[in-house]
Amino acid sequence: MSQETQIQLFGNTKIRVVWDDEQEKYFFSVVDVVGVLTESADARTYWKVLKHRLIKEGFESVTNCNQLKLPATDGKSYKTDVADLEQILRIVQSIPSKKAEPLKRWLSQVGSERIQQMIDPERSIQQAVADYKKQGYSDKWIANRVKSIDARNELTNEWKRAGLEEGRDFAILTDLITKTWSGKTTKEYKQFKGLRKENLRDNMSTIELALNTLAEASTTEISKRKNPRTMGQNMQVAKEGGEVAKAARQQLENTIGESVVSPIKASDYIHPIEEVKAQELPFDEDSK
Repeated sequence: MSQETQIQLFGNTKIRVVWDDEQEKYFFSVVDVVGVLTESADARTYWKVLKHRLIKEGFESVTNCNQLKLPATDGKSYKTDVADLEQILRIVQSIPSKKAEPLKRWLSQVGSERIQQMIDPERSIQQAVADYKKQGYSDKWIANRVKSIDARNELTNEWKRAGLEEGRDFAILTDLITKTWSGKTTKEYKQFKGLRKENLRDNMSTIELALNTLAEASTTEISKRKNPRTMGQNMQVAKEGGEVAKAARQQLENTIGESVVSPIKASDYIHPIEEVKAQELPFDEDSK
C-alpha cells in the first residue's frame, strides 16, 4: 500500500490520516477521533473498552481495523488502529458526544476534498498554499515552494518513465542530487538543521529551495535528452543535474561571501499566522 501520512486539523485538534493510493481512500487514526469526541485524557483506553463492547455486540466489521505506523508526539512511529471513512463514521455514532455531527461532516469533507484534488490537481496546490499561509510562511517562500513541488513531480514522472521504482531508487537518486549541489545527503542536511521527522524542503530558505529546484529541474531536462536506461545511467544524470545547481551555488557564495546552506529551520523564523504576520526569511536576497 502506497501511503501518505498527513496531519489534518479539526478545530485546533490534530487528527492523523493516511491516504492509500491503491484504494483511493483515507484511513483515520481511531484514537485521535475518539480523543476528539470524548475529550478524554486516555483516549487509547477508551477505545480499547469501546472496541471490546462493539465486538461483543457483533460489530466486527467496525472494529476490524488496520494497523499502520503513525508518527507520535515523541517523533517515533508506532502501530496504531486506523479506520476508513465508513468504519470511522460507525465508531463516531457509537460515542455520545456533542461533537459527533460536526466531526462527521468534517470527516466526509476531508475524503471528498482528496477525491476532488485527484480529479483537479490544481486544488492540491491551492490547498498547499492555504496550509502554508496558516503556518506563517511568507508569500515569496510559498511561491518558491510551489515551484519546487512542480519540479519534483516532473522529475519523479521522468524517473517512472525511465522504469525506476518509487522508494529505494528515488531515495538514492534524491540523495545524489542533494549531495552534489549542497555537499550533504538528505539525512545529513536534516541533521544539520536539527530536524527529525520534519520535511527538509519545508525548512529550506528561499535560496536553498531555488537551488534544489534548479538541481531537480536540470536533472529532468538532462534525463529527457539522454534517456537513461539503467540505474547507473540515471545516477550519472542525477549527478549532472546536481552539478548545475552546485555551480550556481558556488557563484552566489563567492559573490556574497558566505554559505547559503543554512542550519536555520522553519521554527526559527516563522510563527503561526494567528500570532504574527508572516515574515520573509531572514536570508532572502532582497534583505541582504
